[in-house]
Amino acid sequence: MWAESMETPCSHGTGTHRQHLPVSGETASPALVDDWTRAHHDCYRRNIENMVGTVKIPVGVAGPLRINGSHAVGDYTIPLATTEATLVASYHRGCRLITAAGGCRSLLLDEGVRRAPGFAFADLHQVASFVAWVRESFPQLQQTAASSTRFGRLEQMHVDVEGNHVYLGFEFTVGDAAGQNMVTIATQAVCDYILARTPVKPRHYFVEANLSGDKKASALSFRSVRGKKVTAEVELSADLVAERLHTSTAQMVEYWRMSAIGGVLSGSIGVQGHYANGLAALFIACGQDVACVAESAVGVTRFELTADESLYAAVTLPSLTVGTVGGGTGLPSQQACLDILQLAGNGHARAFAEVTAGLLLAGELSIIGALAAGHFTGAHQRFARGA
Repeated sequence: MWAESMETPCSHGTGTHRQHLPVSGETASPALVDDWTRAHHDCYRRNIENMVGTVKIPVGVAGPLRINGSHAVGDYTIPLATTEATLVASYHRGCRLITAAGGCRSLLLDEGVRRAPGFAFADLHQVASFVAWVRESFPQLQQTAASSTRFGRLEQMHVDVEGNHVYLGFEFTVGDAAGQNMVTIATQAVCDYILARTPVKPRHYFVEANLSGDKKASALSFRSVRGKKVTAEVELSADLVAERLHTSTAQMVEYWRMSAIGGVLSGSIGVQGHYANGLAALFIACGQDVACVAESAVGVTRFELTADESLYAAVTLPSLTVGTVGGGTGLPSQQACLDILQLAGNGHARAFAEVTAGLLLAGELSIIGALAAGHFTGAHQRFARGA
């Protein structure tokens, strides 16, 4: 049984580790614990607790997708992990369409990860004194944050006051990591510095007071940045759209116009078709924090007709939380998927963000093309329910 003590080396871990796992008759199913998982379970010790096995999700590839970006340049084969039939086929179709048009342009616009501690005081007089002191102390706060991390940098601080509560919005750059844990640890160091030196002691404080937009769709993330802000665009001729999507550019714009109003009527943050589909599949395949799909999936898709009846299409994602180091990116299967993209390890996070924007542009073109052509239902019937 796997519950017995085991020692296994892991090429993606930090060496040999002895682990005792409680495995019942139910959780010891071969569907969860196959021979490979038994032999390599030490690889996962930094990513999960009470581990009883692994879940296998099928991985397909879409592409090639040609990106003409500021950091990503070339043709990319994109791994997608999903259990939803038609998803890989749809993104594959969109990727090949973009590549046939010569590729999409993609641009990283901004980056930063927020953490927002909150401090409670007796009254507004104390609040005013604290805010004045903390603003004057920002250089010292930056130095304190830097002492806790090799790669994170505290770049900005935003102050919000609500009654006798003060929220400090710390914005960090985090290198090639997604950076969630990095900014939490750095913020804790800053809070410790504040509590030790502030002339006005708070009644209490919390290292995160829910003003960072972490793992939720928010107007703040939509209007500023959480992770990486990135955009991608492409122009498709009317002939290419007719050949590959079996509809017209005018019909696709008509669909986009109606769906944009539908999004407004539904109260959605941003206007887009299905960013979450591509993001979830890519995040699972490449070891990203899947819960960050919540903020990453806010954004805007825009379609327009050009003077020659071509289709201009663009996507903008203000809060794409991705990384190529740390978290789950070093796990064996996830690193293999990043290797397919040729974006594993240091120096690739910005390119990964631009490729992700191109992938979501491909997904928007494909699904809107299917809806405009009247093929959407039939595709799901054929792929999901066909023999």
